[in-house]
Amino acid sequence: QVQLVESGGGLVQPGGSLRLSCVLSGSAFIVFAMGWYRQAPGKQRELVATITSGGSTNYADSVKGRFTISRDNPRNTVYLQMNSLKPEDTAVYFCNAALVINFWGQGTQVTVLS
Repeated sequence: QVQLVESGGGLVQPGGSLRLSCVLSGSAFIVFAMGWYRQAPGKQRELVATITSGGSTNYADSVKGRFTISRDNPRNTVYLQMNSLKPEDTAVYFCNAALVINFWGQGTQVTVLS
């Protein structure tokens, strides 16, 4: 059974940085497209960034130039490096693994002070 465990969230000042990590267990990591999504209070979950098994990336316009998604296949881990954080980046961030069906982590809170 696929399990995803996120870490790295926290409280940060505007302009600060955080790096989120997500470890996949229970299946072969390399075959999955991986992604990060976020959900702010009262809003729908939205895509932040994705990375295919081949390493191609895609970003939401709101984070382009500030966030970087990467994957370390031997470590079964996907990362989200977040720089120049803004208060509007405050949300619960969820890791996603996609292969025919979607798997989700439990989420990690990111709070950027305003």
